[in-house]
Amino acid sequence: MQEAPQQIHNYADFWPYYLREHRQPATRAFHYAGTSAGILLLAIALLFGPLWLALVAVISGYGPAWLSHALIEHNRPATFRYPLWSLISDFRMLGRWLTGRLADDLARAGVTPS
Repeated sequence: MQEAPQQIHNYADFWPYYLREHRQPATRAFHYAGTSAGILLLAIALLFGPLWLALVAVISGYGPAWLSHALIEHNRPATFRYPLWSLISDFRMLGRWLTGRLADDLARAGVTPS
């Protein structure tokens, strides 16, 4: 398990740290599934209701992600120290993966394919 840096002061430094905390492809897959489900459920809640479905969206987004950190990465989710940057990075990682650009970011962060 990688030690978290003492303090990260900008998002440019956070992004590579975030990627290193998601080394395993299975961890990233859990994040993609959770983030996608969360987006879908939030959209349904906002467009059609009921609004309590927005809470389910949050749970479905974070649940698989946190589970993957416990069972696969064996590290503490960055969300607990950097909630906003982590949320942004969840969406960024999903977008970069969907567009085929994540591999370059992972390589720059020192994450080798497994």
